[in-house]
Amino acid sequence: MPKKSTEKEAKKVTQPASKRGEASGNNYTAKDIYVLEGLEPVRKRPGMYIGSTGVDGLHHLIWEVVDNSFDEAMAGYAKNIRVELLTGNRVAVTDDGRGIPVETHKQTKKSALETVMTTLHAGGKFGGESYKVSGGLHGVGVSVVCALSIWMKAEVCRDHGLYEQEYKRGVPQAKVKKVGTNDATGTKITFEPDPEVFSELVFDRKRIIDHLRQQAFLTKGIRIEVIDERDPAAPFYHAFRFDGGLLSFLNYLSRTEKALQEVPFYVQKEYKEEGKTQELEVETAFAYTDELDTQELSFANNIYTPDGGMHLTGFRSALTRSLNDYARSEGYIKNSDENLTGEDVREGLVAIVSVKLREPQFEGQTKARLGSTEARTATESVVGEEMKNFLERNSQDARRVIEKCLLAAKARKAAKAAKDMVLRKGAFEGLTLPGKLADCSSRDPAESELFIVEGDSAGGSAKSGRDRRTQAILPLRGKILNVEKARIDKMLANKEIKSLVVAIGTAIAESFDLSKLRYHKVILMTDADVDGAHIRTLLLTLFYRYFPQIIAGGFLYIAQPPLYRVQVGKEFRYVYTESAREKAVLELQKLKSEKRQVTEKSKKGKGKEASEGEEAAGEEGNETAEKQKGANIQRYKGLGEMNPDQLWETTMSQENRVLKQVAVQDAEEANRLFDILMGEEVEPRKQFIQAHAIAVKNLDV
Repeated sequence: MPKKSTEKEAKKVTQPASKRGEASGNNYTAKDIYVLEGLEPVRKRPGMYIGSTGVDGLHHLIWEVVDNSFDEAMAGYAKNIRVELLTGNRVAVTDDGRGIPVETHKQTKKSALETVMTTLHAGGKFGGESYKVSGGLHGVGVSVVCALSIWMKAEVCRDHGLYEQEYKRGVPQAKVKKVGTNDATGTKITFEPDPEVFSELVFDRKRIIDHLRQQAFLTKGIRIEVIDERDPAAPFYHAFRFDGGLLSFLNYLSRTEKALQEVPFYVQKEYKEEGKTQELEVETAFAYTDELDTQELSFANNIYTPDGGMHLTGFRSALTRSLNDYARSEGYIKNSDENLTGEDVREGLVAIVSVKLREPQFEGQTKARLGSTEARTATESVVGEEMKNFLERNSQDARRVIEKCLLAAKARKAAKAAKDMVLRKGAFEGLTLPGKLADCSSRDPAESELFIVEGDSAGGSAKSGRDRRTQAILPLRGKILNVEKARIDKMLANKEIKSLVVAIGTAIAESFDLSKLRYHKVILMTDADVDGAHIRTLLLTLFYRYFPQIIAGGFLYIAQPPLYRVQVGKEFRYVYTESAREKAVLELQKLKSEKRQVTEKSKKGKGKEASEGEEAAGEEGNETAEKQKGANIQRYKGLGEMNPDQLWETTMSQENRVLKQVAVQDAEEANRLFDILMGEEVEPRKQFIQAHAIAVKNLDV
């Protein structure tokens, strides 16, 4: 029999099972069950509601508040939305909608405003006719922002009155009160994120503008203002309104690309499934460009669904079926067994799919994917019906599109043959490249690194200086093919690219398998000059276009070799920036002066040592050397000019090196910039360079 515990002892053991390790016998009672009331769950697990407590989660607070304003706009009540970035990390969102109700709520016996701001799953989106469609359907939006703000204030104009209430970390500081009269209507929410929750409190203005611009495209005729008052000396104001809706959005997305169609496809239509009472609205716009990549953006109730979902699946099915039917009816495809694939018909496509429905089912609070099956049926039906009419009305555009799709199909077959050849070669040779790839002995990808270096000279230094157990070296000869406009079969015909594909081990295109990546650090290590920068850009283009999963997984890095070796006397330092060079000279001179003062009796000997030190430094390699204020400064133009031990010490050693991890924060913007900088069109690139040339302070030519 277990010994009976006293009350004092019982308190010590009464804690959640997860804390004790197990729940045993009578010790596990009702006391062990914790009930988090009000907004406590949000503060306890913020990531469940906003995705993260990093930069993404911080900006998600704005999206949640703005969603309510756009819901008013979609319902036809709001025409203007203003977002203000204020000093002290505060943000204010104002709309001219109906204003949140302030009268007493029948269930909670509190003001409806307080109920909405402090209660999860409370709002006008769970029943009734307040909102036929809504973005914030989880009903946790503004209350989550309230919970995660160190301070918040709600101001409401309605019923000829001005009402307000303040909150701290989700707790009302007083009852809702009327503070004045006002004939206008609308809501203003001002909040300050809690520094105890968020690791960073700096809002990115560009990120906010990009998000709001996207929302403005999706909500015709809504005027949006962005005001940044954080720097009083340089206040910022930007406003936009798009009456063209998705057609305006389509023009914006394809503004730097050559259009293949004269008339873009557009449809906006209500759809009601047989036997159902609720209608869905489908709005879709697309156009083909003379490009190889695809842009597909999908939205449900104005919420961006980056992982697509049923609406995007329905669109793709309708597009593929319609183009196959047309191609066969017009004699472009004669063999009944042949069909254009989804991959063929999406090459060069820029498409936006937007659906609005009463009760969408999203996967997760961040709503990355739409799971509502009715959205697929509606989109497939509406787009399929309109596509048939569109192709018949625009026969010239239809011909250009079909010809592009047929060319893509031909290239797909050629690419398959090229990929099979590369994969077979990789299998037969055991993923090694004799005479080129100096592989590491470790077979654990987590600790293995692949350095991609330019030229045999740099490759030789890297091979001699590396840690052979964990570091592999792949030297590339010359500048690789610019893959921005190259199809995969032409790309794989390039010897250097083929070597790289086999070395990393993931295969490519539909055969790509990230789990087979042989190195969890793929490091681009090029010279610190213009040619090195060009080679690095070509490699980044290759990875962005054909291995985006490696970038998304955080496996791609850029090495930072030193620009200078600064030596004063026997002491020296490697520096990586122009500004650091001057600082290093001053610090080393100060250090030399201090040593001289300490050893005043041996001035003559020290002078000899300094002279010998400078002479020795000048003899190392073929680096550019200059004297500055008694210092010897060597400019490293190429990695091959560095001795193996110097390359190891500065650029490859895990203890000393500086690596930049490659990431894509904005895929849409990255796609546009790669197209401008690496594409065939000269004029957009010229304009970009002219616009940004002033920002280049030091150009090494």
